[in-house]
Amino acid sequence: MADRPLTLMAVHAHPDDEATGTGGVLARYAAEGIRTVLVTCTDGGCGDGPGGVKPGEPGHDPAAVALMRRQELEASCEVLKISDLEMLDYADSGMTGWPSNDAPGSFWQTPVEEGAARLAELMRHYRPDVVVTYDENGFYGHPDHIQAHRITMAALEMTELTPKVYWTTMPRSGMRRFGEIMREFHEDMPEPDPAEAAAMPEIGLPDDEITTWVDTTAFSGQKFDALAAHASQGENIFFLKMGKERFGELMGMETFLRVQDATGAAVPENDLFAGLR
Repeated sequence: MADRPLTLMAVHAHPDDEATGTGGVLARYAAEGIRTVLVTCTDGGCGDGPGGVKPGEPGHDPAAVALMRRQELEASCEVLKISDLEMLDYADSGMTGWPSNDAPGSFWQTPVEEGAARLAELMRHYRPDVVVTYDENGFYGHPDHIQAHRITMAALEMTELTPKVYWTTMPRSGMRRFGEIMREFHEDMPEPDPAEAAAMPEIGLPDDEITTWVDTTAFSGQKFDALAAHASQGENIFFLKMGKERFGELMGMETFLRVQDATGAAVPENDLFAGLR
């Protein structure tokens, strides 16, 4: 351990995912002298184009969107003080059911073994002590998030490494609070239909099932600014409308499910590196 720094590797699907889900831990651990490695699997080409134009609409150029989002991602990495950015540059697959899911070369169509082999090479190079990615459902069912989970877990099996492994999640109490704040900012937003809500898979975990609660409140300003770096993406505007103070209240705690550990650190824990330092 003495010949290399402690290292965190976060594997995300798109430019901007690093800010939303893990911006706090990336900023916090960078400030603590830990090497932070971000792997972004897709080019983000199915994101919004200039003026909010959507994929398939006139004026949407996936290559131009991908270039713009690469520049925004680099700006976000600067804000979060990320040590190393690695892009696998697969084509963005778009949301569930979009024609782009079936496009040759899309991340969703890439054999897991191929993506995992590329990621395994990065793992062997950086030798992360902690790896963070999504759960089996990609947190909310996005094909590229699910694929990022699959290649991460397969890559770990291809290596001899035994890092602590975490999946991002949210406590159900936090999801309820999130819904309340969304309705506060969108007064015309209807109450969720109970039947529809019951038919959808629940997002997040019961509070008592979450293993790891990392307080990143002191870095919520950086997280906010990292998200603001992705200004082209309309879905981020809701968070930015809150202002930094409210954003920090809602997004200052980042939570995870620990799924692999060789340290024996007790849970619940408040540090991804518990047992490693």
